[in-house]
Amino acid sequence: MLIKTKYLGDVEIEQEKIIQFPEGLPGFQDEKMFVLLNIPGNEMFQALQSICTPMLAFIITNPYQFYKDYTFDLVPSIVEKLHIQKPEDVAVYTIVTIKDPFHNSTINLKAPLIIHSKNKQGKQYILSKEEYSAKAPIAPTKSKVRKERKEC
Repeated sequence: MLIKTKYLGDVEIEQEKIIQFPEGLPGFQDEKMFVLLNIPGNEMFQALQSICTPMLAFIITNPYQFYKDYTFDLVPSIVEKLHIQKPEDVAVYTIVTIKDPFHNSTINLKAPLIIHSKNKQGKQYILSKEEYSAKAPIAPTKSKVRKERKEC
């Protein structure tokens, strides 16, 4: 199947790669079919491209690449809706807001995308945890290291 994409032009995709979001995404309830596309030359980010709307695509990433301690529990209703049976069936992504300069970019840790990697069902899950931001820095803030002068 040939689709038009926002970032990669025309792309041939396989029907079985289409991810269904039965409830759509917040703000895009009518958009229910997407595909993950690799961005050439960039292994850290992908495009979540709408199948129906060429100009609708989100840059996404695996949040664990940036936030190793990122954790949350899925509510039973999502586990049931997505037919999740084991943790390894789940892929977690976060939407990236790209800014210039790049180090000012943010990721949405408050509303991860939960995708069942085998049955291709997905949902954006809005976390109730207050500690996660919808505009978290692309890289965790580094603590300032005090440099001490060595006497010679």
